[in-house]
Amino acid sequence: MYRWEITRAALAQRVFATIRGESYDQAAATADTLLSAGLTTLEISLTTPFALEAVTTLVREVGDDAVIGAGTVLDGVSARMAIEAGARFLLSPNLDEQVLRTGHRYGVPVFPGVATPTEAVRALELGADALTLYPAISYTPDWITDVRAILPQAPVLPVGGITVGAAPDWVAAGAVAVGMGSALTDGDRATVTKRLTTLLERLADSGS
Repeated sequence: MYRWEITRAALAQRVFATIRGESYDQAAATADTLLSAGLTTLEISLTTPFALEAVTTLVREVGDDAVIGAGTVLDGVSARMAIEAGARFLLSPNLDEQVLRTGHRYGVPVFPGVATPTEAVRALELGADALTLYPAISYTPDWITDVRAILPQAPVLPVGGITVGAAPDWVAAGAVAVGMGSALTDGDRATVTKRLTTLLERLADSGS
């Protein structure tokens, strides 16, 4: 798949999971719950123990049924390792040119972190496939509205601290998708499945 195809698939549901576990087993269990509930995109943070092994296992298990990426990719070395592990996209809280260059060298989309219009423009100049606003909890959906008034071409992904209730507001403000963590995982599988189904319906309505 081309980078733009992977990006489109990764953001198709307008929500993806960011998984930062205390262990490999915890991360794997969280991913399994979300994927079984119907989520089609998630990323494993490299701060998770044995994160690369988790990425490799998930990619092998889901095949083309879901898009598995790596998060908290801070530098070119980490980017190369994540790609070798099978990550389909790279997400960063910071803007690092080597992460972008490494990802694009191997046809992998990169979503670097930005927090200002200057960083957003720089990221776009470097070829960013989407822009991560992190931590989104420090901002409001108005940030996206205001930034896209001057940069309508900027595809923004707010990540960090977004609740199920607030997610549709971010999409309605212009976010191409939102990244969510524990807000998606609380409860048993039936609860998660019901919550995710309702959220996907609300996000579709917000983006219509």
